[in-house]
Amino acid sequence: MADDKSLTSTTQSIAVSALRAQQARMRIIAENLANAGSTSKTPGGDPYRRQAPVFQPMPIAGGGTGVKMTRAVPDQSPFNSTFEPGNPSADATGYVKTPNVDPLIEALDMKDAQRAYEANLNVIETARSMDTRTLDLLKQ
Repeated sequence: MADDKSLTSTTQSIAVSALRAQQARMRIIAENLANAGSTSKTPGGDPYRRQAPVFQPMPIAGGGTGVKMTRAVPDQSPFNSTFEPGNPSADATGYVKTPNVDPLIEALDMKDAQRAYEANLNVIETARSMDTRTLDLLKQ
């Protein structure tokens, strides 16, 4: 019975680590979306650069391996630019650099993170249900 308990606990710990990682991922996506319309404060300067989360495996007590977001790295794709000669952020040729954030990509990433989050919540609920059912069977 102790092995079953540690298996359920390990399963839940792995799912909780994934919940935290997806939560951190959603924060990065929200930051990207919040800055999608920003420009540089200086003429010809660089605007906000899209951030991408980096995940790594994380050992879990009980023998499992979870996941954690360790950092966010700048996306090195090129900035977009628009011709706005009157804009204070415009360079000498009248172009303003805009962030390399694509709201459609961010929306798709957010949906993916949401689904992963929900899947891990289901794992936790199923493990709890199995524990409850096991206790019910032992009471009989």
